Amino acid sequence: MSNVSVKELTSKPDRNVKSSVFSLKLLQRIVMILVGAALMAVSLEVFLVPNGVIDGGITGISIMVSELTHLPLGIFLTLLNLPFLILGYKQIGKTFALSTLLGIVVMSIGTSLLHRVPALTPGEPLLGAVFGGLILGVGVGLVIRSGGSLDGTEIVAILLSEKSPLSVGQIVLFINVFIFAGAGFVFGWPNALYSMIAYYIAMKMIDIVNEGLDQSKSVWIISEKYRDIGSALTDRLGRGVTFLDGEGGFSGDEKKIIFVVITRLEEAKLKSIVEDWDPHAFVAIGNIHDVKGGRFKKKGIH
Repeated sequence: MSNVSVKELTSKPDRNVKSSVFSLKLLQRIVMILVGAALMAVSLEVFLVPNGVIDGGITGISIMVSELTHLPLGIFLTLLNLPFLILGYKQIGKTFALSTLLGIVVMSIGTSLLHRVPALTPGEPLLGAVFGGLILGVGVGLVIRSGGSLDGTEIVAILLSEKSPLSVGQIVLFINVFIFAGAGFVFGWPNALYSMIAYYIAMKMIDIVNEGLDQSKSVWIISEKYRDIGSALTDRLGRGVTFLDGEGGFSGDEKKIIFVVITRLEEAKLKSIVEDWDPHAFVAIGNIHDVKGGRFKKKGIH
């Protein structure tokens, strides 16, 4: 009789399943990085650069240096980001650094291959800024969702934010002020303003890609009619609710708090439901970037 235990026999398929899931997730991450980097290359070479419009960060510096030296953009995208990649590898992590390296290399190669492709909006910097910003934002958003980055400025901002009261976004914005000012001297001040438009659109698109159009929101409701409101939210909105115990800081009275997660599109309906049961209920709503877990199946709104 074999000495192999039942536990050993059942553990092998489990390991195989876990290995397959890991491989699938890794493949998905690589594909998203490739697509995101390719989209950014299209944005740069087909829309932004031909119209003298730049992006922020190291990419913007690379565009200006390429314009002044008349050397290919891809060279500077790689060289200027390389020191920050090394810094990111040491300070942030191997996975982040390798994901960023893959994205930057693909983006650099893509700009070289697309350099001779005619611009789709020649002589139209506003159109170039709008559509270039849209495509760039989608591309960067996909890479960020995959755990990487396409610009060394973000690595610096992450590290500086740990030692300063400023957030990552505030540091990036501060750096980009000087970069767009430099663009004014290289490409002219109107183009610097177009660059700011492209940057703003790109930031909005990054948020949409990472958070989704159907952005989740957390809702906290305090009301004496918490049971009725909770039942109505479950029945009419199709969302599970959680009752939490609370205490009034001023009165010391015990209170029940309703916690529920909804989408942005369900916010108006939730307010209407609460208003029907208790016009004086306290309602606090906040944005959530990601929601995982839970067993409640969403039902239709009615």
